[in-house]
Amino acid sequence: MKLITALIPLCLVTSAWAEPDMLVIGVKMPAWVERGAQRLPLAPGMELSNGDILLTGQNSRVLLKAADGSDIKLGERARLALSGLAQKRDGQPLFSVALNVLKGAFRFTTSAVAKLRGREVMVKVAGATIGIRGTDVWGKAAETDKDVVCLIEGKISVNYLDEPAFVMDEPLSFYKMPKNAAPAPVAKVDMEQLKKWAAETEIAAGQGAVRTGGMWKVDLKTVEGEAATLVAYDELRAAGYDARILPLDSGKYRLYIMRLPSRDEAAALAREMTGKMGIDSPSVSR
Repeated sequence: MKLITALIPLCLVTSAWAEPDMLVIGVKMPAWVERGAQRLPLAPGMELSNGDILLTGQNSRVLLKAADGSDIKLGERARLALSGLAQKRDGQPLFSVALNVLKGAFRFTTSAVAKLRGREVMVKVAGATIGIRGTDVWGKAAETDKDVVCLIEGKISVNYLDEPAFVMDEPLSFYKMPKNAAPAPVAKVDMEQLKKWAAETEIAAGQGAVRTGGMWKVDLKTVEGEAATLVAYDELRAAGYDARILPLDSGKYRLYIMRLPSRDEAAALAREMTGKMGIDSPSVSR
């Protein structure tokens, strides 16, 4: 019975008749979602809901798509809690969400089409609360250094601890909040620094990320026997990899990861997985 359950895809499938509040589009594993008592590997196509907490591992990245068309990106070693997700208020269309960035880097980007829709987005980064009004903003909740909010385009309102609330509306400006010290005045960010910050949340080509619509897969290894297969399956998923099981002949099973967008991305993931968790020679296929 446990093996039958493992064969059922664990990601939530988007309903054909309802646009999800928030959807996972791309993942550079390892990454997880904590949902109540469960901790599942994050996977493309998974619908997110209130109370979900997203976590990313070393060198990980995540791309989410909100119902209003906005993109939310997470960098490595991040922790993001979702609340207030809704698409209506008092019967009227209004996308709303509260993004609590507990750790790591994030980016919120509103597309030209999304700017035409009503929204109420609040982002918490450490002690700062940011109200987003159709914009492109990057931020980071650092563990030991300075927390940062960078306005790339648009307008945001900022409340930081007991400091007076203020509005940032100058493109390419940033606000630093040092640990145990007063925040620095808003300043201009140079393009080199902005590129470095943006790279912290971007899924770069050739990193072996999985995406919605990806048609390639990586066959990790073949295991003999149901018990041994489930042990290997549980290990991979606990480590933040969206592994699946394919039954073969003679009591053997293949563990694989799907939804790679190209042969090159699948090959990159295969190289990354080689030598991990008993995986010796993974192969790539469609």
